Amino acid sequence: MIRQLRFFSIFIALTIAFLSDISAQVHLSTSNKEENQEPVQVSFGGYTIARVNGTTSNDSKAKTDMSLRLVRVYVDSKIGDFAMKLQMQVNGNTSGLNGPRIVDAWAEWQRWKGFRIKAGQFKRPFTFENPMHPWLIGRGTYSQLAERLAGFSDRTGEHASNGRDIGIQIQGDLLSSSYDRHAWFHYQGGVFTGQGINFSDKNSRKDLIGGVWISPIKELQIGAFGWTGNHVLNDTTTIERRRFSVGAKYSGDWTARVEYAVDNAAGKADAVYAIIGTPSWRRTKLFAHYDLYREGKNSAGSHAIYGLSLQHMPHPDLMVQANYGYNVDKTKADERYHNMDIQLYWRF
Repeated sequence: MIRQLRFFSIFIALTIAFLSDISAQVHLSTSNKEENQEPVQVSFGGYTIARVNGTTSNDSKAKTDMSLRLVRVYVDSKIGDFAMKLQMQVNGNTSGLNGPRIVDAWAEWQRWKGFRIKAGQFKRPFTFENPMHPWLIGRGTYSQLAERLAGFSDRTGEHASNGRDIGIQIQGDLLSSSYDRHAWFHYQGGVFTGQGINFSDKNSRKDLIGGVWISPIKELQIGAFGWTGNHVLNDTTTIERRRFSVGAKYSGDWTARVEYAVDNAAGKADAVYAIIGTPSWRRTKLFAHYDLYREGKNSAGSHAIYGLSLQHMPHPDLMVQANYGYNVDKTKADERYHNMDIQLYWRF
């Protein structure tokens, strides 16, 4: 509880600092225009995802529950060549690490498209899916690949970090097309603590994570990502990470995404997923998806999900989504079961 109160205090203090800086900048720009102060751009926002879900299996009764999947608020600001973000998740269990917490706190120098520097707490540059907003995933949750191998509920036992860590990253877009100005090539790479969000480093080693992709047409990206490092668990056990991922993403009227990732350390594991979405019809879109994770890289540790998702957006800031998944989980005694949920998304 003390940890959560400390996170709240930090968030409130930083928000006050942002507002104080804005006030000072506005005062200076109006009282001393000849100094040519850089304008300050600030936006506040947030979003909520509420969920009702049910699970049925052969050896137990149907189970249902209702929950708030995510409630987040954020402050974005831009001063000259610098962009900053502060985002907090305000729902969760206040007695544990999954309660209210800071998820993003970073600043990025964006002078050039071909070379940008970001520092703070932000998404790890691993896989196409990890940095995607929950509204754009196309299903009710991230894939098992992202969950287990990109740092959401990581297989190392790291606390839930939503695919984020503390570090420094460079990235850029190169070789623009003369036809539509999209970048043919993107690179990104960084140095991270390996301990996840809101935790300080516990050893002298750092995680190195990065990726590159090419974009032969504006809607298509084909890329590869790598991750080497470790995580210190409970201050005593060090678990290695040696991960690699390849994939492709298409974003047009039709949408599609496919990725494969492998971790060749800590007993090994791999995962693959594929998702395809139809063109939107009357603000309604249908997705079909396949999702497989294999602990130990064998069938005995596998969990496969065959699913469909239907989403409707009556307003750009409101979405309703229904999800169905048929599960074959070889790690459970009753390995075959169904999962269904309805989620309501809204943002402000």
